[in-house]
Amino acid sequence: MNFWRTLVGKLWATIICLVAVVLMTLGLFLLPYIDSNFANSDAIKRLFMYTAIIGFSMTTFFALFLFTKITQPMQRLIEAANSIRRGEYGTRLKLATSDEIGELATTFNHMAAELEDTIRSLNHEKGHLSSVLRSMSDAVITCDNEGRIILTNPPGQALLDQWNEIAWKDEERSEGTALEAGPGLLPPPLVPLFRDTLRLGGDQRSNVHVKQGVWSVHMAPLYSDQTIHGAVAVLRDVTEEVRLEKMRRDFVANVSHEIRTPLSMMQGYSEALLDGMAASPEESSELIQVIHDESLRMGRLVKDLLDLARMEAGHTDMMKTAVNLSELLDRVYRKFSVRAKEQDITLKLEERPDELMLKAADEDKLEQVLTNLLDNAFRHTPSGRAISLSARLGELDGVPCAELEISDEGAGIPSDDLPYIFDRFYKADKARVRGQSGGTGLGLAIVRNIVDAHRGTITAASKLGEGTTFKLKLPVEP
Repeated sequence: MNFWRTLVGKLWATIICLVAVVLMTLGLFLLPYIDSNFANSDAIKRLFMYTAIIGFSMTTFFALFLFTKITQPMQRLIEAANSIRRGEYGTRLKLATSDEIGELATTFNHMAAELEDTIRSLNHEKGHLSSVLRSMSDAVITCDNEGRIILTNPPGQALLDQWNEIAWKDEERSEGTALEAGPGLLPPPLVPLFRDTLRLGGDQRSNVHVKQGVWSVHMAPLYSDQTIHGAVAVLRDVTEEVRLEKMRRDFVANVSHEIRTPLSMMQGYSEALLDGMAASPEESSELIQVIHDESLRMGRLVKDLLDLARMEAGHTDMMKTAVNLSELLDRVYRKFSVRAKEQDITLKLEERPDELMLKAADEDKLEQVLTNLLDNAFRHTPSGRAISLSARLGELDGVPCAELEISDEGAGIPSDDLPYIFDRFYKADKARVRGQSGGTGLGLAIVRNIVDAHRGTITAASKLGEGTTFKLKLPVEP
């Protein structure tokens, strides 16, 4: 620091100037008097000069004393304050004086210690909050009043990155509905809830649908001095929960519909018997036969439901052994040959390897799969058409597998229905009344669960009016 810009430098210059003015004033008045009244005027002039030199020397010594006691401690205090400003909160002053500067240094040290503790506590709370946010599986997004993102956790950032890649429609970015979409800004699906949060000043909840996903959003305002400065949103992916809830509702509705039909028929025919409406033993036998058939259909439905529930719960009892798939295909072919002759349908068993072995598979379950698929093929293939069954070696994810195909020349399945044919109770033919064909609507769902339990895959390809082909791939090795 420049000495002349310091307080001591300015004080010293002021005192020197003052002494110089006093001496010069005295000299102007005394020198003529000395020359006229004293014989030895030169000695008095020298004494006067010596006095001036001593005065200036004492002034300089006083300035150096002030510089040591005031300026240097103040400079150390300034350096310590700059260190605190740079984030060096452990900086302390060591000034062993009992004057005001010493008290100032003590106060500064106390202030620095309190500031260090406060900063340490804030960093600890910040680290704790950061750990909590990182450990959350839900997405957390914080924004200001303008909708600019100011804080996210890793799931929240991943969600924002995913949504930023979506090309939002123009109406989703219109005024009153959403802000402009882009990096660093609140995504359009959250903006209506964000506006309600700022307007109402309370927590808001809603489900947001983005593409094929459903997100549960809880948004709360951020207050500072009773003023809302932004909002924080917690998002949870509830797509699977919504899907399962829909499946549950559909399942209850479908089961109720499936059971209601045979129950109504059994009730109606049993009331007819009780009322004596059967005029002959033959009519009574016919009514009893209908009741018996409907009870068997209800039994099949309940059995399929129980089997499907056990499979989906992972409680399927699999007796896995080595299975000769060629022998199994021969046995299934012979079982359906009689039915093919009765319905005037050509059943073909195409060429296959003589020894197509599965090292670990449940033969009974695989026979159930083939039986269900062939039963569907026969029920939807008119007379005069053909059904083929084939097997060959193939690959599944680079692993050797057995590839089976069951093709029919039936009515086919619409392309819009293909993704859903393995769902429970799904009807591809909306005009078909359930029960007329003898099915329960659960066969393909059971087939898929059995194939999944064998770590295989099943797909379907179909064209309306040309037929349907089901392709199974089962790993050869365990």
